[in-house]
Amino acid sequence: MKRRTYVALLATLMSATAWGQEVSLYGTTMAEMWKQNIPGSDQTTYTPATQYLGIDANKLGSDNLSLHLFGWGRADLSDASSFDGSKSGGYLNYGYLQYRFDQANAEIKAGRFTVNQSTGFEQVDGVSARTDLRGGFTISAFGGRPVFFKTVDPAAQSDYNFQHDFIFGTRLAWRLPQVTEIGVSYLEDGTKPAQDLPHPSLVDYTRRQLGLDLLLTPSSAFDLRGRTVFDVANHPDVAPGAPKHSDIAEHDYTVTWRLGSQVSVTGNYAERNYFAYFAGTNLPSLFKQDDNDMFRGWGGKVTWTTEANFQAVADYRHMHRETFGDANAAGGEMRWSFNEKAVLFGVGGRWVNAVDTKFVDPTQPYLSLSYKEARIWTLVTKGRFTASLDGILQHYDSGNPYLADFRNVYEVVGSLGFQASTNVKVSGDVSYGSNPVAKHETRGLLKAEYRFGFAKKGGQ
Repeated sequence: MKRRTYVALLATLMSATAWGQEVSLYGTTMAEMWKQNIPGSDQTTYTPATQYLGIDANKLGSDNLSLHLFGWGRADLSDASSFDGSKSGGYLNYGYLQYRFDQANAEIKAGRFTVNQSTGFEQVDGVSARTDLRGGFTISAFGGRPVFFKTVDPAAQSDYNFQHDFIFGTRLAWRLPQVTEIGVSYLEDGTKPAQDLPHPSLVDYTRRQLGLDLLLTPSSAFDLRGRTVFDVANHPDVAPGAPKHSDIAEHDYTVTWRLGSQVSVTGNYAERNYFAYFAGTNLPSLFKQDDNDMFRGWGGKVTWTTEANFQAVADYRHMHRETFGDANAAGGEMRWSFNEKAVLFGVGGRWVNAVDTKFVDPTQPYLSLSYKEARIWTLVTKGRFTASLDGILQHYDSGNPYLADFRNVYEVVGSLGFQASTNVKVSGDVSYGSNPVAKHETRGLLKAEYRFGFAKKGGQ
C-alpha cells in the first residue's frame, strides 16, 4: 500500500469522531517475540509489533449514511520477520461509505469492500448496490477495480495487473422465508485475456464465471446449502493430446441433519478445478494461481452433546488430488465443562493416512506423508481472569523429505488474560515447541483489545 493511503486512513480515523453522531472505535495491539535456533544458522530474534484499527461512524449528516474502516500496520523492532525482508508494512482491509435506504432493504457502498456471492469472495475498489424486489426476489451488483495480491515474479505482477483492469459481478436470488433461497450470479474479472494481449502471456488471470447457489431448510432438523460455479471463459485451445479443462470450477455442498436435541450429522462434498477455481477469489492466496490440478473431497462429522456438559465429535474425510494422490483423515475430540462452564477441558486425536503421495523424484516416485496427532487443552475463567493451556503432538512416518529427519513435532502454549474493563482486555501467550525449521522455538505474545464508543449530545 502506498504511503499516502496510510496518511489518508490515519487522518480519517482521527477526524471521524467530529463527523459522526455515533462512532465506534475498536482495535487490537499485538507485540510478539520469538527466537529460533535453526541448525547450521545463527539464532534469530523476531519482535514484530502490529496494530489493527477500525472505525464505524454512523449518522454522518444523515441517519442513513455511515463510514466503515479497518486496516493494520506492522513494524519489526529487531530482525525482519517478513519473507521479502521488509521491516514494516500495512494494509487497508476495507474502507467504504454506506448509504441505507428507508425502503426495500436497499443499500449502496463506495470505496474498498468485500463481496461474497456464489462465484466467490472478492475484494474490490469500486461501488456496490443491492435491493429487495417484489415476490421474494433480491438483486445486487458491484463493479470497480480488483484489489491486487503480490506475485513472486515482478514480470508476472505487471502482467497480472494489466489483465485485471476491471471486475464486475451481479446476483439475482429468490427466497421463500424459512424454506429456501436460490441464487444465480455472474462474475467477470479482467477484460484482457492472455491470448488477446500484444505479447500473449503463459498464464490467463482473467475469469468468467456463472454460479448457482442453494439454501434449503424445510425444517429445523435439516438444511442443505452449497454452490456450483461454471467456468464460462473462452480459454485458449489446449495442446494436442492434453486433456481438456473441466467447465466446472467448483462444487461445494454441505448437508446437516439434527437427530433430536443431542445428535447432529453433517456431510460435505467438494470438487474443484484449480485452473478455473483460482477462481473463487482475488484475495491474497498461498496457492499457485497457474495450478492446473483437480481436487475432490468428501466426508462427514457426528456431534453428540449431552445435558451433562459433555460433547463428543468424530469426523472423517477423503481427499484426492490428481497431482499428489489420495489422503484420508479421521479424528475425534471429547470436551467437558464444569462449574457452569468456568472450566473447560478437552482431549482429541487425529490420524492422516497419505502413504502413496506422488513425489517427483525418479529414485522415489511415492512417499508417505502420514502422521498421527494428539491434543489436550483446558480453559479456566475466574472473575476477570482467563487462563488456558494447550499441547499438541504430531508423529510422522519415517522418510518424509520435508521434515529433515524429524518424526515428532510438538508445541505447548500457555495464555493468561485480564478483562480490565468492559471495553479493554489484555492478554499474553507463551509457547515452546520443536519443528523441522527450528529445533527449539520460543514465542511470546502480548495483546491488548479495546472498543470505545463516542456520541454527540443526545446520542447513545
